[in-house]
Amino acid sequence: MMLRSITLALVAASILSGCAANQSARGTADVATIDVRRAPASAQALTDIAATYLRLTLEIGTHEDGYIDAYYGPPELKTSAEAAPRDKPTLLAATRDLTARLNATALRLSDPLHRRRAAFLRAQLRAAETRLMMMEGTRFTFADEAERLFGVRPQLKPLASYDRHLTAVEALVPGDSPLATRVEAYLDAFTIPKDRLQKVFDVAIARCRGRSLAHIPMPDGESFRLEFVTGKSWSGYNYYQGAYHSLIQVNTDLPIRLSRALDLGCHEGYPGHHLLNMKLEEKLVKERGWTEFSVYPLYSPQSLIAEGTANYGIDLAFPEASKAETERDVLMPLAEIAVPSDDRYWQLLKAIDALGGARLTIAQQYLDGVIDRPTAVALTQKYLLVSEKRAEQSVSFTDQYRSYVINYGLGETMVRAHVERGKPSRDEMWRRMAKLVSEPTLPSDLLAR
Repeated sequence: MMLRSITLALVAASILSGCAANQSARGTADVATIDVRRAPASAQALTDIAATYLRLTLEIGTHEDGYIDAYYGPPELKTSAEAAPRDKPTLLAATRDLTARLNATALRLSDPLHRRRAAFLRAQLRAAETRLMMMEGTRFTFADEAERLFGVRPQLKPLASYDRHLTAVEALVPGDSPLATRVEAYLDAFTIPKDRLQKVFDVAIARCRGRSLAHIPMPDGESFRLEFVTGKSWSGYNYYQGAYHSLIQVNTDLPIRLSRALDLGCHEGYPGHHLLNMKLEEKLVKERGWTEFSVYPLYSPQSLIAEGTANYGIDLAFPEASKAETERDVLMPLAEIAVPSDDRYWQLLKAIDALGGARLTIAQQYLDGVIDRPTAVALTQKYLLVSEKRAEQSVSFTDQYRSYVINYGLGETMVRAHVERGKPSRDEMWRRMAKLVSEPTLPSDLLAR
């Protein structure tokens, strides 16, 4: 799923994993710590828990449309779960019981990778518990909700801190009309004509795939299908189908600008969602038999890794000036867009990116009841420099997905810090990226050790 690619200046040191075990269950496990730790490691017990988690997740998905983002396990298991799902209070109790069972089992694991598997399951179960509580009417603050669902507690800047970035944009598009109006008018000149969308996106995605394939091997027969749709709150979405195939949808409710072609191609495709899901299926489901990865609950720490790697993947695939060069030399002529004589277009996009963090502050204020919806729309226009229609779409996304919005910018910031830590070579950066998308990675795994 893709919003505008944004970069947030957030404080990574304040991040919490959000994966703490249920306190009463932990207390019970501690009593038996000495005896349990003497028992042999039990990877099979963990596999049994994973199977229970899989069924549990599918049943939860029957209570909320969109809770299950992807499933490619046995179809009969999904059919069975949908035919006789337990009610939400029963599922909530089952989630807590399974967490306690997992905590006890984890004490007997000696293999580091198995311990990571257990940690991943624990974090996913905490998110499931939280989402079930929300389905039953519990409301958390924006920060608490984000931490419990996605394993990260965001520290957000006040909106006034972004005013200096507005000044930088002002210098690039001078005039007397409102700044957002000037920015929209300037960027409208870089709109891809509807009859050129297919060709431009086909080439853009091919370029994203080529650069990713040069560093990360892909399974034979992998593929995707591209569709243009309407009536969505998002600009792009990847529906992973399993067997190394995805459906990528691009929303055309609003005119699509040239900058979105490579952004969406990388984010939804390569090295973004399509590649990540393929590698998880290849490395964890098929090679290791870890069935829990055949289901992807949207409201879970898995989403911060997915959105963070997808957003960062744009810069990884097209570093420095290579993105602008590809747009100027390849995509603009294909879209029949006049190539600008200077770099102001790309300077403006960079200046606008610096405002991206404002979106989270607006979302936090709106969801916490500090501001109403019209104010959220007005502030979105002001700080993200978009039209009223684009601002309405942005706030509609917040209405639908709530604190999920943190996963884009904060996820990107965390993935970037992890991949680029210590100023590695380009090859090493790609190696680290490949590792991230092929293992049971949690947000806490991205922090400096």
